Amino acid sequence: MRFVVSGRGAIIDSMMAAESAQTLERGLRLLRLLAEGHRGRTPTELAGELGLSRPVVYRLLTTLQAEGFARRDADGRVHLGFGVLGLAQAVQPLLRATALPVLRTLAERAGATAHLTIAEGDEGLAVAVVEPSWTDMHVAYREGSRHPLTRGAAGLALLALRSGGSSGSGGSSGSGGSGGSGEDSANDGMSEGGDPPLRTSHGQLQEGATGIAAPITGLSWLEASVGVVSFADLDVATVGPLVLTAAGNLAAALAQPKPSSS
Repeated sequence: MRFVVSGRGAIIDSMMAAESAQTLERGLRLLRLLAEGHRGRTPTELAGELGLSRPVVYRLLTTLQAEGFARRDADGRVHLGFGVLGLAQAVQPLLRATALPVLRTLAERAGATAHLTIAEGDEGLAVAVVEPSWTDMHVAYREGSRHPLTRGAAGLALLALRSGGSSGSGGSSGSGGSGGSGEDSANDGMSEGGDPPLRTSHGQLQEGATGIAAPITGLSWLEASVGVVSFADLDVATVGPLVLTAAGNLAAALAQPKPSSS
């Protein structure tokens, strides 16, 4: 006579799958935490913020460090590893494809070169650029261009995003024109109605060029701004709402679908 314990293997497989899923979820939460705040954390701090034990955090860090997704500095603090750059570069074509229709609409309506800029460390990287089709002259802004975040409207908008909408690097408050030659101007904090803050600049990245940009908000995994640049004077009261609309439309297009409440 033979006895068979039915379903035992299926139960074990289910338990292993659940444990693997939990480990993956914890690892992704750890990576997301490292990406926030732009500062290193000790394993103890990570454990406290994640609500995990230190042994669990150490095991996760060992795996992430081996894969290059986490690194320790000389003081033992944990930072994102340079391995995430490879993942970011793989995502950029998808990000560009999503942004192009929104930027095309913005460029045509504003009559200025529209661009999507993402933050990479202390630099801004232009990942998508669309030029208007009907203007006699426009700024030629090359995809792949880099510039310090402290210069140009796009970079200032990214700094505003990091600081939660504060005025950031020394911009003066203003809602009219682009500001004086060679100086950056920016409104302070949130625009009326809770919109993201607009940032303006003149002559910062290219002589005679004026820029207006706004950060893309609501996406914890992305630091990006949408903006326009032109050799003509850009009226913030007219072009600003177009930039804000583009930033909102792109945020909606990139947002992860929310689970159904049903």
